[in-house]
Amino acid sequence: MWIINNPQQSNAMDQLFDDIIKECTYAVPGGRLSYAVRNKLEKHKKSVRREIVSRIKDDCAPLFIACKRGHVEIVEYLITVCDADIEQRGLYEVPDDRSVHCVTPLWCAAVAGKLPVIKCLISHGAEVNAVSDTGSTPVRSACFMTYLEIVEYLVEHGADILRANYNGGTCLINSVQSVELCTYLLRHGADVNARDIQNKTALHYAIQEHRFETTKLFLEHNADPHSKSRYNDDALQTACLKGAIQIFDYLVENVSYSPERLANANELMGSTFFDEHGDIAAALIYWRKAMDIRMENMEEGQVLQKRPVMPKRESFRNAVEFSTLDELNSIAFDLDAIRIQSLLICERILGENHKDTLYRLMYRGASYADALRYQNCIDLWKRTLEIRVERDSILYTDTCFTAQAIVKIMVDLNEATTDRIRDKDEPRFCDVVAVFKLLTSQLCEAREILEKRPVYKRHQDSYDHILKCVTHLIYLLVETAQTKGQKTEAHQLVRELVRRNPRSASTGDSLLHLCVSSLNSITSSYFTSDEKMVVFPHTDVVKLLLDCGAHVNARNESRSTPLHIASNAYNFLNPLIKLLLDYGAHLDIPNRVGDTPAKIISSNPHNNINLVNYMTLRCYAAQAIFKYGIHCTELPVTLRQFLEYHRPHCINM
Repeated sequence: MWIINNPQQSNAMDQLFDDIIKECTYAVPGGRLSYAVRNKLEKHKKSVRREIVSRIKDDCAPLFIACKRGHVEIVEYLITVCDADIEQRGLYEVPDDRSVHCVTPLWCAAVAGKLPVIKCLISHGAEVNAVSDTGSTPVRSACFMTYLEIVEYLVEHGADILRANYNGGTCLINSVQSVELCTYLLRHGADVNARDIQNKTALHYAIQEHRFETTKLFLEHNADPHSKSRYNDDALQTACLKGAIQIFDYLVENVSYSPERLANANELMGSTFFDEHGDIAAALIYWRKAMDIRMENMEEGQVLQKRPVMPKRESFRNAVEFSTLDELNSIAFDLDAIRIQSLLICERILGENHKDTLYRLMYRGASYADALRYQNCIDLWKRTLEIRVERDSILYTDTCFTAQAIVKIMVDLNEATTDRIRDKDEPRFCDVVAVFKLLTSQLCEAREILEKRPVYKRHQDSYDHILKCVTHLIYLLVETAQTKGQKTEAHQLVRELVRRNPRSASTGDSLLHLCVSSLNSITSSYFTSDEKMVVFPHTDVVKLLLDCGAHVNARNESRSTPLHIASNAYNFLNPLIKLLLDYGAHLDIPNRVGDTPAKIISSNPHNNINLVNYMTLRCYAAQAIFKYGIHCTELPVTLRQFLEYHRPHCINM
């Protein structure tokens, strides 16, 4: 185009576009483009005007900005005079939840609440059901903002209120905060029992948000109170988990439930009040009511039993649930006993895999840690980790999150130095072994999954975090093994792990690479301190790995050996370097950029090791072969492998 070939004209176009953006952004409500800008635009052909107003700044074109600001006259001008693309998308940040979406101007105007702009856009043929990058229509998003008048106008002009977004979220689900809006949608055919990707209906969301009037409306329109979500929560259970008292009472009075179900609901409600609000009095009231129900509905002369019968667990100190009023009254003033009872109730009623069960285990564990009762914390977090590893895998973010939390607290405990801070037996060797076995049980299987396509970065990250946790557990095995039997067990566990040779997914680091690096650290969002506890490089851990058969000259994806990593200034320890060399680490192996450990170590002023003692004639011979391009054939396998260690990355034989 002639505009591009003429620098002066191009600069003028750029300036004109900037002026349009400024006026669209800062115009007063009801404003229009200035005469000067309109005059400059109208001097060009319509095709040129379209090109100018189709440009974007900060991911938005002028039309998009005008729609967002509600400048209907500017919108009309850009469409009719400048032939602006009425469907040209831009980025919109929803004020209420700070989410950013790629949407059309109509979607933008609907969320911004600009009805005059919506009328203008639709009159010019805007697609009323055009979806955002998450599959949300303008009417669905207007429902989220509770703009009833806009919803009504969009529906009158063909908006589909049954169309859900990519997660199954419907207009009705988005409208639970407004009884009036929900009433309108139901009158116009909204499906009250439509489910989203979590198998939840609008009723679930109304209860979650404590919307009593909306809940009643849905039930009056035949919402199914027994419909269960992905986590097996129906209306009553959702009310219990959210502590929605008014809704709970209404459901109990208006929906038919068995005595056992009502007893369970009261027990769960009491647990919620204790766990979420620390309200012991309310918890006891609901638990006593549950016992009354069980006693009033005796079976064969016995109190209505709690089902299923749960096994005793060490993490709960082998406690069992109260089964009589006397047993409940006996713990009424024992805060710790009430804590355990609440967890027992949750696991029995919700199941061990329920997200609320796991959340409450983690939360209670954190509370124990805050109270310096670290063993109680470790017990509960270990139980959570057992469930997550069995239910999901070590590649899941939540499993990784739990693993990092428990390993970090054990490392921190081990590093604490005063009896005032910790007991000398914390962490326990048996706990370290248990967590080590949990995390290493799936390493090989997880690595095989990561070698398939597609590979998800979050899975790679989780695997690498777990591998770092495992190296810290090896450190803890070394630190906590006191007896001969414990040391033997630690050695056997590490030997078996070394035999499997796990490598990090992102860099190909072996266990030995990780244990000589100060960059190997773990963090957890459960701890507010920014201070990292750095335990590596650790000579005793490295020696254990080497004694268990770790390959001292293993290479990562950068072709660096553990000695390369250990030789870096931020990892350098003379005893560590000497240990690796004594176990056969080669000084002259080049990595991908051609650096050798000998070169790196020699430049370190803190080095006190005579490297000449560790250079053999075989090493010099290998260097000479590559230096002079000597062609070698019919070498023994072991010698060819030795020669390969010394091959510069750029040389092919």
